[in-house]
Amino acid sequence: MSKESDGFGRSLSKLIIYIILVAIILAVVNYFFNIIIPQIAATFPQMGNIIVLKDYYPYINAILVLILGWLIVSSTANAFYAMLKPKYGISAAGAVRSLVRILGIAALIAGVGGSAAGGASGVALGGFIGMIVGYATQQVLGQAVAGIFVLLARPFKIGDSIDAAGESEVQVTDIGTLFTIVKRKDGNMVLIPNNTMIGQKIVIHESAQKG
Repeated sequence: MSKESDGFGRSLSKLIIYIILVAIILAVVNYFFNIIIPQIAATFPQMGNIIVLKDYYPYINAILVLILGWLIVSSTANAFYAMLKPKYGISAAGAVRSLVRILGIAALIAGVGGSAAGGASGVALGGFIGMIVGYATQQVLGQAVAGIFVLLARPFKIGDSIDAAGESEVQVTDIGTLFTIVKRKDGNMVLIPNNTMIGQKIVIHESAQKG
């Protein structure tokens, strides 16, 4: 348990360090482009052309936000993984980590798009990009959320014989983020979407529970 606590502590420490690092770097970049460069241009007229560097600030800022934001998203996902793994196992913790990363990437894309436009139009653009990303990934996210529920709630476990999604007396061989994999009596494998597992009745045979 101490190793697991240490893992969560390390992940949380990295997250805090990255947040502080991002705040410092973005503040320094903003100060350089919006304060230092205009001062240099005003103090040294012969270097007046340096002011054009300000035009590159939005692009550099966007790149930094994407790179540094990914570090924060990844650290947050790893912290969730380290926190959930001891109680719910590797599969459930890994599913939550993947979901946090997907949502984090979507938020980063929407945020960068909105900040690049700026003002009210930036807010509208960021919301529009977020809506597009959400619509494009809604099926995957829906299945991922359902998969997390199956993994956390554990209505059945690997090895159980169940009736679900139109399949009768199939054996559960794996429970993933997107699909629950079951094996028929004829040996064929069936991948059942987890949102289907959540939305329909599941029968768990008593013999499997006793075993």
